[in-house]
Amino acid sequence: MWSICKKELNQFFSNLTGYIAIMLFLMMNGVFLFVLPGSSIFDFGYASLDKFFDLSPWILMFLVPAISMRSLADEFKAGTFETLKTRPLTSWQIVLGKYFSIVVVLLLAILPTIIYIITIKILSAQGGIDSGGIAGSYIGLFLLAATFAAISLCCSGLTANAVVAFLISAFGCLLLYFGFNALSKLPFFANGPDYYVEMLGIDFHYRSMSRGVLDSRDLIYFISVIFLFLLITVKNLYKK
Repeated sequence: MWSICKKELNQFFSNLTGYIAIMLFLMMNGVFLFVLPGSSIFDFGYASLDKFFDLSPWILMFLVPAISMRSLADEFKAGTFETLKTRPLTSWQIVLGKYFSIVVVLLLAILPTIIYIITIKILSAQGGIDSGGIAGSYIGLFLLAATFAAISLCCSGLTANAVVAFLISAFGCLLLYFGFNALSKLPFFANGPDYYVEMLGIDFHYRSMSRGVLDSRDLIYFISVIFLFLLITVKNLYKK
């Protein structure tokens, strides 16, 4: 499993693609947070990273599929999947190796944003920020990225075309992130069921953790969704 993970990381960072993906994530967040009016944290008047945690899911919704789209699609297209299966590796080891490589890349993209905390703390009038709330929000952001990674890897295993994999992944992430929230607002689900429908969406649990509240129900939800999509990926590999 770890050999697969190491191979994927070496391949990802062997050219500029990996570095560009991480830099784009940081640059887009930086521009929205510190430059553009309306979304700049300087317009808030108080030390908060709420804008960052509101914006990041939308960037990750396209960044994660872009990182993951070649993981399995290229193996099918190049015919190397058959060679991979001849090695003493189970389908779970192959899937987890590729999944953990994506998660490591996302972690490397998120970690540099800690400088935003330092910047906010320096710029704040009293030099104090809600460290507990921000820590909880970062955990929620990492779990969100890990969930998008599982969805995108699953979609990459459905086709041999990387572009198609990217489009399906981006749509799947968007649907699971915001779709249930939109569905809950239909008159049909009013007065009761709307709350439970909204609970099925990623957005509901991410917003809960973004408030700095670590609820076991949110953790179980993210872990369950990740496991579900990894299981679907493994089942799909068994068929192939």
